[in-house]
Amino acid sequence: MTITERILARHAGKVKVEPGENVWVDVDTLMTHDVCGPPTIGIFKREFGETARVWDPDKVVIIPDHYIFTNDKFANRNIDILRDFAKEQSLANFYDVGGKNYKGVCHVALAEEGFTRPGEVLFGTDSHTCTAGAFGQFATGIGNTDAAFILGSGKLWVKVPETMRFTFEGEFPPYVMAKDIILKIIGDIGVDGASYRAMNFDGDGIQTLDMEARMTLTNMVIEAGGKNGVIEPDEVTFEYLDTRTNHPYQPVFNDDYAAYHSVHVYKSQDLVPMLAKPHSPDNKATVWEERNTPLNRAYIGSCTGGKISDFIAAAQIIAGNTVKSETFVVPATREVEEGLNTLQINGQNLKQIFQDAGAQIGEPSCAACLGGPADTFGRLVSDEVCISTTNRNFPGRMGSKQSQVYLASPLTVAASAINGKITDPRDFL
Repeated sequence: MTITERILARHAGKVKVEPGENVWVDVDTLMTHDVCGPPTIGIFKREFGETARVWDPDKVVIIPDHYIFTNDKFANRNIDILRDFAKEQSLANFYDVGGKNYKGVCHVALAEEGFTRPGEVLFGTDSHTCTAGAFGQFATGIGNTDAAFILGSGKLWVKVPETMRFTFEGEFPPYVMAKDIILKIIGDIGVDGASYRAMNFDGDGIQTLDMEARMTLTNMVIEAGGKNGVIEPDEVTFEYLDTRTNHPYQPVFNDDYAAYHSVHVYKSQDLVPMLAKPHSPDNKATVWEERNTPLNRAYIGSCTGGKISDFIAAAQIIAGNTVKSETFVVPATREVEEGLNTLQINGQNLKQIFQDAGAQIGEPSCAACLGGPADTFGRLVSDEVCISTTNRNFPGRMGSKQSQVYLASPLTVAASAINGKITDPRDFL
């Protein structure tokens, strides 16, 4: 069996499962946030009763992160609903907005707080819950009704997905980041190329990546239609988790003779900086092919491109330069924000490097990645052309439907922000 099949078999109490089989699985963690949490709670109370209790308060994680730093009264009301429910149910894992308990973007915060444990099952009311598959976990997004059912039962009916294997041979060039890798894959197979399939990443190239880079890969499998992304845990995984959690876990691995839907092999050294052109993540091009395309906005942030390693990469290019495009920097979490304040390049902390270059720094959150209310930090307005480290570029995704969004790595976004046009990071490296 593949790692995905082995995890689902274990949680279904079975020795073996096969792709296409439907099984009931026990859930280790359910995550929700301020967009989908309130309707999930409403369905739970409607179906299980106003006085119903969640199946396990220690396994429910609520992380508001989408529409939070706003004066929008409806968005603020959503937070109130989450607060009331967390208090009513005595939920320990509610990371409220404001104060020291606030975390930031749920997918990065889940890893920081030790909920991304190998061999476990994590569901979340957000399509990018698949990020946690970087840790050898079965993690996927679900709808509000499914989440409400889990709240009351701790179980979910799941069809076992086929697995596509993506193998990378050799070390990646220094100008290629995880974002380039996943944009290359999505461009090759299309936004429906992995529909309801697991995407397994392996090879000695993948083993050279740190956890944050691996999270970028699995984060964007949903952009290819994937059910989940997964990477076998190794020493890099275990070392990360040793600093995050004392919770026991049992990792599983792919069998040597596991059957795959398809196998895709890449030579890592052949990869180059990539783009997704408007208005789809599979509208691929190399950065070189689109060089000199004029830009008036650059955005570095989100669960895909707002981790500390993303900002270190961008700062290495931006340091000592001034941006020509209006540039927004949004750390994914408070922990990442602290890294901007403390980590230094040539005696300057990262935050100062970005500010000296003319970039604007936002509060840790999803911010403009999902557009949001009119007062959302970094929200796109009409006719803007933006290059962004986010994960989607559909019309209206980051604000105005008249704007255009190019997706790229932090290195490419940084280089492009300096020149005010799409720029290959190799020009600076």
